[in-house]
Amino acid sequence: MVEVSGLERVFSRPKSLLPVVTHYCPGCGHGITHRLVAEVIDELGIRERTVGVAPVGCAVLLYKYLDVDMYEAAHGRAPAIATGCKRVHPDLVVFTYQGDGDFAAIGTAESVHAAVRGERITTIFINNAIYGMTGGQMAPTTLVGQKTTTTPMGRMVERAGYPIRMSEMLATLDGAAYIARVAVSSAKYVVQAKRAIRRAFETQLKGLGYSMVEVLSHCPTDWHMTPLDATLWVEETMMKVFPLGEFKVPKELV
Repeated sequence: MVEVSGLERVFSRPKSLLPVVTHYCPGCGHGITHRLVAEVIDELGIRERTVGVAPVGCAVLLYKYLDVDMYEAAHGRAPAIATGCKRVHPDLVVFTYQGDGDFAAIGTAESVHAAVRGERITTIFINNAIYGMTGGQMAPTTLVGQKTTTTPMGRMVERAGYPIRMSEMLATLDGAAYIARVAVSSAKYVVQAKRAIRRAFETQLKGLGYSMVEVLSHCPTDWHMTPLDATLWVEETMMKVFPLGEFKVPKELV
C-alpha cells in the first residue's frame, strides 16, 4: 500500500478480521457481513471475550476469517453450542453465524427454542434464498417461482409451500429481545446492516434476551446471475417478500 505524506488513513481492515483471502464466490455477500461483524466487535471493545459458532454451509470456514475464539457446530446445532457456552461463561459475548439451510431448515427447532428461552446469544442469519454450499437446492427461504437445482420449474406452493419469514416469526416470541432484517446489496443498506448488528450485540451485552439479525445476501453463482444483477434481484425481488426493518427492539435501546 502506498502511503501519501500528510494524509490521514481513515479506512482500514478491522483488527478482528484476519488478513486472508476468503473462499467465497465473487459477488457473495458473506465477505461484507464478516467485515461488519468484525467492525462491531472492534468498536465495542469485546474481541478478547467474544466467541463465535461457525455453521455447516458456505460460512463453514468462518474461524479462518475472524480473530476471535470459535466453535464449529454440527449442521443446525449452532444455537445449542452457543447456549452451552453462554450459560457456562455468562461473561462472554457469544454469537452464531448461520445460513438459511442451517438456521431455518435443519436447525429450525434449535433456532426457535433458543429464542423462546431468551438465551443471551446473538445470531447473524444469512438469507440468500438458496442452499449455497451444496449446489443451489431449494431452501426454506426460496421464493415462490424461484428456480433452483431441485425446483427447475420454480418453487411451487402446492408442493413446497411458502418461504419462511424467520424474523417475523421470532419477533412474536417473548424471549426474543431484538430482531431485525437488513441487506448488504448497496452502500446505504450496508450502513443500516452495521447499525442493526451493533444493536444486536448491545442487546446481549445488556442481558436483555435473544437477538438476531437477518441479512439478505446475494448468491450470484447459484442464482446464475452476474454480481450486479444479483444485487438488483435482492432489492427488486427479495425485499418484496422479505421487507427490511427492525421487528422487535427492547425499550433499553430506543
